[in-house]
Formats: sequence, structure tokens, C-alpha cells
Amino acid sequence: MRILGLSCFYHDSAVCLVEDGVIVAAATEEAFSRKKHDNGFPKEATRYVLSEAGLALAEGVRGIDAVVFYDKPFKKFERSIRSYVDRFPVGLGSFVRRLPNVINKELRIAKVLRDELDYGGAVLYSEHHLSHAASAFFCSGWDEASVLTVDGVGEWATSSWGAGRGNSLVLSGETRFPHSLGLLYSAFTFYLGFKVNSAEYKVMGLAPYGQPVYVDAIRRMIEVRDDGSFRLDMRYFDFDAGERMYTPAFEAVMGQPARGLEQGELTQFHKDVARSLQAIVDDTMVKLATHVVRTTGLPRLCMAGGVALNCVANGEVLRRAPVDDIYVQPSAGDAGGAMGAALWAWNGLLKKPRLPRLASVYLGPAWDDSAVQAVLDAQGARYVRLDRDTLLARTVELLTQSKVVGWFHGRMEWGPRALGHRSILGDPRDVEMRDIINRKIKMREGFRPFAPAVLEERASEWFQIDRPSPYMLLVAPVTEGKLPLPAVTHVDGSARIQTISREQDALYYDLIARFGEATGVPVLINTSMNVRGEPMVCSPADGWRCFMRTEMDVLVMGCFLLLKEDQPHVDLKSAADEFGLD
Repeated sequence: MRILGLSCFYHDSAVCLVEDGVIVAAATEEAFSRKKHDNGFPKEATRYVLSEAGLALAEGVRGIDAVVFYDKPFKKFERSIRSYVDRFPVGLGSFVRRLPNVINKELRIAKVLRDELDYGGAVLYSEHHLSHAASAFFCSGWDEASVLTVDGVGEWATSSWGAGRGNSLVLSGETRFPHSLGLLYSAFTFYLGFKVNSAEYKVMGLAPYGQPVYVDAIRRMIEVRDDGSFRLDMRYFDFDAGERMYTPAFEAVMGQPARGLEQGELTQFHKDVARSLQAIVDDTMVKLATHVVRTTGLPRLCMAGGVALNCVANGEVLRRAPVDDIYVQPSAGDAGGAMGAALWAWNGLLKKPRLPRLASVYLGPAWDDSAVQAVLDAQGARYVRLDRDTLLARTVELLTQSKVVGWFHGRMEWGPRALGHRSILGDPRDVEMRDIINRKIKMREGFRPFAPAVLEERASEWFQIDRPSPYMLLVAPVTEGKLPLPAVTHVDGSARIQTISREQDALYYDLIARFGEATGVPVLINTSMNVRGEPMVCSPADGWRCFMRTEMDVLVMGCFLLLKEDQPHVDLKSAADEFGLD
């Protein structure tokens, strides 16, 4: 039995194929379209996930037993209508411009499926936060756990909580629009001059450079109770009907006008605002988590929704809330709703047996060595083909020489984090390495940190963490007294950690282990292989272009190793012209 989970038409469109309860494949449309946060119908992603089941698109569609959409479009439309009516005539122009897309796409999912895929079978609808909850609980491997989801907004809910037991998943409480922690964060993202629904992680990265001096100002706009429930003072916000995130009163409280979109210097004021916002989010998430586990009596906590990608807050929940452990869906945002929708149907509706914890996040496309070689030959690339042992030895040698290495192998990661299959790697001991990668390869702001990838069994030696963090969704302090790791230590002494075990990925594990043997440090810089504004590379052609249009020193794709100095000159459109700013 094949179930296709589908998320689209808001941001980060994605699909997930579940076959007899097994997650066969999952992918975002942006991986194929090369349009970051692509919200269009994920036709190419669908083509891919069906191919993993050995099916061509047309044949595969006929073999799908049900498509499960990740939310309820009519319920979401009801919320939009009521919001616009309540604020009429404010937002009328926005409503009129959006209406054709809503009517032709969002409210007619069955028709879209017929038009795009020639699919006429069963279409089911989950709910937005139920999909988030299912994506976490049914992937956690736990028989019972508390569940917490927090994001911008679904249909009406902006956060929800409840419990999962076996195949039963019940959400017993929620916060309703317009009161939203995610939209509060997005409002400040816009205020600080970054793109909404794209650059919220920049605010998180900026926060450690500041002090929480504006906490009281922000608390004038959001009331957070002891149980974590919260309400926004809507005199300061305009996202419920208008075309801006906030009103002039918001800027008056903060004391300065907004920074233009990607314009102007980031001053200490902006850093202090980011830090103050993070303090509010941390406190709210800790209170929510505390309330949920005390209400359910289940101390293990599953989390999803866009706010669950805030790895700083996740670390605070783990340290300060009365939880035994947390499981965060690796694709916690809207893309992950596709996986949740499919698992909700299989486990929640059909009551089919659950699988153990999500075995692998490497659920995207892969290319064998012959396909990689064909791409390289077509580009006139100069490379050497190496056996496994030689490839590892040579890559470690180059890393210890402070070379920046593109590392491309196996199936692409599921979720927004590069986890060793589409990564850029570097030596964490090199004090210059962070600036080199930010400026010359990623072409992004210098304040943004890089994550350390560390052998799981040695993580607690180097970082103050007592459990695995395989998805790069926990932040913890760097251990004092060890060799300094300046390239992965943020300004506040913390790091966003990825632990790696041999079971996860033997090749990646062995690379880090050998680097540790050579240097005494079983840690590498790991950041996604892309440039600013570009989705993570997916195909060998994407990887080649990223290598050639940046100052990356080395590219390892499959069994092939390329040195930049050996490559012929090629004329490529600049990344800034092709992708724009994120």
C-alpha cells in the first residue's frame, strides 16, 4: 500500500512516499527547481519519490492508494476570510490579489492532482498541526510521549500540544491565531531587515552578539503566562490582515525604525533586539514544554513546527524543562508536514504497526559513480578516481592543510540541515576558516556560525551534551580546557552540534575518525553545500557549479576527487544573479 504525503502552496513544498509503513523517500521541490523555499506543486519531487519505489510518474500515480494533504484548505480559508472581515477595509488589496491562487489551487487540491499528476484516487486531509505532531511522534520510535508543535499558523492553531500513545495521537490544547510565537519571530525578522519565512535562522545566529536589554519592550507586545500560553497585543501587529508584519506602534516601542531589507549596517541595537527576542522565545518554549509534560505525565517530548528548528530554544528546553529527552523532527517546518500527513494516515487512521525511530534522514536522490563521472566528463572536469581508503586518506590530508572541501555522496538529506551528504567541510581548529567559508564560499554574512560534526561517542568530551544530536537541532556549550575550536565556536561559547555514528553513515564517520586520528580532534566544520540564496545542492551538476563558482578548494563526489587548481576555466552565471539574496 502506497501513501503519498503532500505539502505545498505556502512555502517549502514537499512530498513523502510511505509504502507498507516504510518511508521510501522524501524530498522538497526546491531541490529540483533550484528555487529556495519553492511553494509550487512538487511535481518533480513526486517524480523522484515514485522512482525510489521503482515507478515512473504515470505508472506510479496509478499505484498510489491515497494522497494525504498536510492541512485543511477550507478551514484555513475560513480563518483568512474572518480575519479580513474583522479588519475590513484593511488588507482588502492583499485579499483580492491572493484570492485567485486560493480558489484555483489551495481550495481545489483534488483538481490540482488531476491536472498535475493525472491522479483521480482518494484524497485525504490532515490538519496542519496534526501533521506536524505526527511527523515527530510517529518518527520518534517512542511508544508514548508528549507532543508540542509551534509555528506561524496552520488553519487556526499556532501551537498545539497533546500526547501520543501507540497509534493514538491526540492534541488536547492549542493557541489560536493571531496569537503566534512564530509570527512574532517573523515580525522581528522583518524588522531587523531579513526575509520572512526564509531568514529567521539569521536572527538566531545574530542573537549571541547582543544583550537582552529589550526584553521588557518585547513583553509589552506579548504576554506569556506561567503555563506557556501567550497572547499578542494586536495593536502592534498587522499580519492578520495587512501587508506588513507590524504597525507603527511596534517601531515606537522598540525605539528605532526598521532596518531596510538587507540594507544598512547591523548595529549593536539590532544584535540586542535579536538577543532579547531569543530570550522571550526560550522562556516561552520552556514554559510550554513544562506545561505539556506535566499535563500528560509523559516526560519524553516530541517537537515539530517551524519554531522547533530554533536549536537554541531546543537546548534550553532540554536543560530547563522537566523532560527526560526530546525528539525533534529533522524537517520540522512545513516540508515535514508531508511526512507527517502520510504517517498520520498509515499509523493514526489505519492503525497499522509503527516502525522504530526514523532510521535515516538520507531520503533524497542519489547518483552512482558512473552518473557522477558522466557529469564531470561533460564539463571537462579534471579528477582522480580513488578507492575508499585512499579517498579518505587524501581528504584528511587536504583538510589538515586548511583546504575547504565539498563532500557529496549518497542520498540527499531530508530537512534544511546538511548532515554529511551535501556538505562543505573544514578544519575547526583554523581561526580563519569560518571567515573564509562565509566570505569566499557561502558569500554570506560574517556573523553566521558553522556547526561541528563530531563522533557520537566522543561528543561529550568536546561539548557539554550528554546525548546524540544527529540532526543538528541542539545547541550546547563548547567544553572548556580542550583544544580551541574557533571555527565552530559561536561568540557565546556555544555550538550547534551534529553527532555522527557509524550506523548513520560509515563513510562520513570514518572521515571524521581519521581526521581525529591525524589531529587529536574528532570534529569537522559542517555546513550545507550551497551559496547564499541557493537551495542545498542536489545533483552532481549542482555540486559542480557550486564548486566552480566559489573558492572551494576541493570537491569530493562519490569516488572522485577534484582540486580547484586543476580545473579548466568556465564561465558561469554568478550565484548572486542566479539566486538573489536569502
